[in-house]
Amino acid sequence: MSSADPSKPPAPSATARRNKRLAIICATVFVGMIGAAYAAVPVYRAFCQVTGFDGTVRRAEAAPDKVLDRKLTIRFDVNTRNLPWDFSAEQVSQDVKLGETAMAFFKVTNHGDKPVTGRAIYNVVPESAGAYFRKLQCFCFSDQTIQPGETIEFPMIYFVDPEFATDFETKGKSEVTLSYTFFPAVDAPPEPQRAQASHVQGPSPLGGTQAAGL
Repeated sequence: MSSADPSKPPAPSATARRNKRLAIICATVFVGMIGAAYAAVPVYRAFCQVTGFDGTVRRAEAAPDKVLDRKLTIRFDVNTRNLPWDFSAEQVSQDVKLGETAMAFFKVTNHGDKPVTGRAIYNVVPESAGAYFRKLQCFCFSDQTIQPGETIEFPMIYFVDPEFATDFETKGKSEVTLSYTFFPAVDAPPEPQRAQASHVQGPSPLGGTQAAGL
């Protein structure tokens, strides 16, 4: 005759305990993978900025100390996404020597009725040129806030590293396309309180912009 107390539930078997531990381990690994995926985004972007991987342009602190006779054609492509802006490059292309410091200009007009903050994302084609295309100054390094009706001209100072001529992936290339796309800035600050007398940028008779008091 069994001495087991029928009022007590049976003890879990070894198989059930193993399955429970396995479920806990799987859940922990899954949560860890999700966290790693989110953490990998800024790490990946930082890696691209440092190495020029995936066509990402690198930032430079100083211009190179030598300029080669070989010229490269730089073409410019611009776009906007979900912004009431006109965004244009003031030059279709530029011919620059490797190692030469050059300046390009871009123009943005806000056709909306309130200030809008955007961030320009950029890359180059071919992707292999990303490691050698360097920027000394660029509007893409930070968010840009443009007032309603305002037009702003942005300069961009850059060079192509002379080592472009020796890399087997780039030495045969004669053209590089630099692309910009302005997106709404995710971390844009809230719109400031308007003073009683505000100013809106409007077109001037000379085709530029001027402040018109309201």
